[in-house]
Amino acid sequence: MKSAGNCSLTGQPNAPSFKDNPPNPSIGSGTVKNRTLGQSQIAAAFFLSGASALIYQIGWQRLLFVIIGVDIESITIIVSTFMLGLGLGAWLGGWLADRFPKRVLAIFCLFELLIGSYGYVSFDLLNASALAFSQLSRGDAAALSFCLLLLPTMCMGATLPMLVAHAVRQSATVGVATGSLYFINTLGAALGAVGMGFFLLYWLDLRQTISIAAGINLLASLIVASTFIGKR
Repeated sequence: MKSAGNCSLTGQPNAPSFKDNPPNPSIGSGTVKNRTLGQSQIAAAFFLSGASALIYQIGWQRLLFVIIGVDIESITIIVSTFMLGLGLGAWLGGWLADRFPKRVLAIFCLFELLIGSYGYVSFDLLNASALAFSQLSRGDAAALSFCLLLLPTMCMGATLPMLVAHAVRQSATVGVATGSLYFINTLGAALGAVGMGFFLLYWLDLRQTISIAAGINLLASLIVASTFIGKR
């Protein structure tokens, strides 16, 4: 005879109780922990990306002074070139994030590698440009600066919208994702500016300092790459 221990008086099977089948707290918690860890890694990478960007801006500005000169107009040209590249890059990053939503982190890693690669050779490239075009007019020098800085600054500008798009898909809160990432990146940029102005150039020369920025980009790329390579 079958036992009626698991049946009610109506003959229907009783629902399993928590006593018989206690909930497993590990179900779902591992996913939450992995997601939190991934978000922390992305935040750390974007912090480093912001720090390297300001190191580059100050370092490249010093190198381009040889081409353009040192005055308010030359600073305006360099900063405007940076802003234009960042703006175009932001548009490009948003377009890539919409077109390749599942590969956005991989694209971010690629862009960080491109920035780091350019940064690694930028000292020699900008130095050679300064020697070759030292007699250019102000307009021609501005155009040269634009050409030299367009690619790396576009890559820098593309990183924020790509990470925002990824964060929104994870949390579905546009405001929190955008504000948090922008704050972290700005904090890293502030640290990079302070470190460049008060410490790095005191202990190292300009080539070594820019090489450190290139290494930071490589580190940021590896950190983000670890968040999706480990899931495969």
